[in-house]
Amino acid sequence: MRPIVLVFVFFFGVGHTFAQEHGYDSLRVGDNKGVTVVPTNQVLSPAGKQVAFSGRPTDLVLSPDGQWLGVLDRNHVAIIHPESGEVVSRVSHGGGSYAGILFTENGKTLLASSTRGSIGVFDVSQAGKLTAKTPIALPLNPSIRTENVANGPTGPQSPNSQPDSPGADAKNALPTGLALDKDGKTLWAVLNLRNTLARIDLVEQSVVREIPVGNAPYGVAIVGSKAYVTNWAGRHPGEKDTAGPSGAGTPVRVDPKRNIASEGSVSVVDLQTDQELKQILVGLHPCDIVMAPDGKHVVVANANSDSLSVISTEQDEVVETISTHPTENLLFGSAPNALAFSADGQRIYVSNGTNNAVVVIGFSAGKSRLLGAIPTGWYPAGLVIDEQRQALYVANIKGTGSRNVDWKGSRKVKGEEVFGYNSHDHQGTVSLIPIPDPADLAKQTQTVLTNNRLTESISALAPPRKNVLPKPIPMRHGEPSVFKHVLYIIKENRTYDQVFGDIERGEGDPALCIYGQDVTPNHHKLVDEFVLLDNFYCSGVLSADGHQWTNEAYVTDYLEKAFGGFPRSYPYWGGDAMAYASSGFIWDNVLEHQKTLRVYGEFVKATIQWKDGRKGRPDFLDCYTDFVRQKNEIDIRATAAIQTIDPYLCPTAIGFPSVVPDIHRADQFIRELKEFETTGDLPNFMIMLLPNDHTSGTRPNSPTPAACVADNDLALGRVVEAVSNSKFWPETCIFVVQDDPQNGFDHIDGHRTVAMVISPYTKRKAVDSTNYNQTSMIRTMELILGLPPMNQFDASATSMASCFTDSADFTPYQSVPNLIPLDQMNPQLSAINNSQQRYWANVSLKLPLDDVDEADEDTLNRILWHAARGRDDTFPAWAVLEDDD
Repeated sequence: MRPIVLVFVFFFGVGHTFAQEHGYDSLRVGDNKGVTVVPTNQVLSPAGKQVAFSGRPTDLVLSPDGQWLGVLDRNHVAIIHPESGEVVSRVSHGGGSYAGILFTENGKTLLASSTRGSIGVFDVSQAGKLTAKTPIALPLNPSIRTENVANGPTGPQSPNSQPDSPGADAKNALPTGLALDKDGKTLWAVLNLRNTLARIDLVEQSVVREIPVGNAPYGVAIVGSKAYVTNWAGRHPGEKDTAGPSGAGTPVRVDPKRNIASEGSVSVVDLQTDQELKQILVGLHPCDIVMAPDGKHVVVANANSDSLSVISTEQDEVVETISTHPTENLLFGSAPNALAFSADGQRIYVSNGTNNAVVVIGFSAGKSRLLGAIPTGWYPAGLVIDEQRQALYVANIKGTGSRNVDWKGSRKVKGEEVFGYNSHDHQGTVSLIPIPDPADLAKQTQTVLTNNRLTESISALAPPRKNVLPKPIPMRHGEPSVFKHVLYIIKENRTYDQVFGDIERGEGDPALCIYGQDVTPNHHKLVDEFVLLDNFYCSGVLSADGHQWTNEAYVTDYLEKAFGGFPRSYPYWGGDAMAYASSGFIWDNVLEHQKTLRVYGEFVKATIQWKDGRKGRPDFLDCYTDFVRQKNEIDIRATAAIQTIDPYLCPTAIGFPSVVPDIHRADQFIRELKEFETTGDLPNFMIMLLPNDHTSGTRPNSPTPAACVADNDLALGRVVEAVSNSKFWPETCIFVVQDDPQNGFDHIDGHRTVAMVISPYTKRKAVDSTNYNQTSMIRTMELILGLPPMNQFDASATSMASCFTDSADFTPYQSVPNLIPLDQMNPQLSAINNSQQRYWANVSLKLPLDDVDEADEDTLNRILWHAARGRDDTFPAWAVLEDDD
């Protein structure tokens, strides 16, 4: 176990002053003299005292006597002293669930939900020390009553057939919200993947009964003889409803146009008869639910609707809907996900995840109003009120970002101390905040608005001006651009230093560069001829959230809370309607505004097979040889993972798996580009996935890591060459970005990544160190195409206008050949003499490398390092922290 190092940092709402005085766009992600810049257009200056530790905390609970604060983390549960902030105890918990932690009535036992399908049980000593006991198992028991009399059959996805419905994971019940009955001996547990509410006997520690509720239930509140259960996905779809997949869960209702989960509900359960009485429709992604102190209302946080639903417990109807935006005139993007009532019932405190704030609502059913907002750490989730100390405690899932420095000063390479980050250095925080008086709340509200770049968000909504001349990047959405076409290329999993660390004119570290100019000559030539971006960041950390940031400029609560093991899905390729933001995808924006679309491999499923019916899927050499020799023996087909894009697919352009070379993907685009030149009708927006820089480690029968990256490099070079030599070049802009930095290492921040802007109007031989991220790229493409922003993130983003000039240079790009053979294969084990090389080849064979992000990232990074350096002793171990179990 790595020793727990506490980090207490005191902030006093100075973020807006610092950012204004020093210029936000010139800052780098990370700590900047007392405030933290994060790669989502925001700065953090949280109120109160911050307790920092490695991890991603999702939920909190205060012990009945107020002595201890329990914390549910992605891999642990912890006890914090609420006054001193000392982490008294922290023990392993497997995968921490989205929510669900509570003390028993006597405070001597702590219960915690786990993504592994059980409920953890921990003894709590008088000194606050935790001892793990046998967890409560949640077995699938056919004798447990699960029929839903109130709902009745609703079609093929009826609760009557659950949990054996397609996709259901009956073995992992996935407990989330927990509540104690008034007798203190009965635990009510929401089972998210079973779509049930479980009655658990705490004395026997066994499930007594499961009551079917709605789809993907999340939270529960007990009011008298009724339970109110929030359903993330609303009602189960009926025969005539449009349904979409939800990973391991049962299908969910989706809107037929965008195929995004379209409903949320609250199940009302009679605890005397153990039947669901009704479902009340509320906003999207209803998660936390709390009872007002007088029991007359329950309030629901609708994370994908930016609202609260107030339900009368007498009428069992919604009597008020409250916006949680910290001010008026904001687009979607606040993500209210957790709630707490003041003891007098006059205030509701709301964790607005994507505003990095707790919003304070003056509660009076039908007349509730916004009172202000309190700045927190990055993505606040669980929160509790300590009335005795007049304090608010908040679990910040992302804390200060990937900035864990517990190890600082202790890691060395060749005897010298080294320093750097990767995106998996998760550092969560718990904020211990004195409840502010009205004057302080007003000041803190202003800090929240400025930290979230309110001025930029509002200015992004300004109407277009008349008679404005076209320019590369218009100032306002809807004004004309010199560009008519955008090609958006998404790649996989590299940091800036890994590829561009060898470029002297940029802010790079050559010691961390493993895919430099000898492997990526086209990448280097492109940023030499056009513009080098050395302050560009991914907004997410891995493919599950990375492809949402690249396609939506947003990530939902559903994903931010899933890092305890992604128990429902890992939706990098689509395939889970619950993962998507209600504001939609960039392609929805394109289609809604009558622009044309073409999709090359993003959000698709692939079929790769021999045309003559041979058994077995072709491997990389089969596909490579078939392509370069034009044998035409292999059929490669793409089908849409989300139905919206189905009419716009290039049917032969796939994303994963990596057995197909990227030069094949590039060729599918180039072939269609020539056809478009004939018709003169190039789509306005084209999106492409070139994923092979992900690599397959050093597994025999797979290309070497360097060959994978070289393949990706050549494919990119050929695409740019083709566009720049086409008739469309004068009106086309190409944007290139990694979906995420994965577990790569970078000396500035683990989010910093490779990005490019390529066009006739792009500055030549320039370096642009403006603070950009993926939402900046989204906003820039929207400005070019005359599309409005989708949400608060792309609205508040800095456009990439400084990359461009008003004078065009139409000189085409000439790609350069690869220096690494693309069919350079990893040797067979029998041919490897070096013991360490053979060791890593054996490890690669055991890793699940056929698909994205299934392999252990630390292990894969070490494999890639050895493949590039031929040795292990120089590996920057500081960049990949071992799990702190």
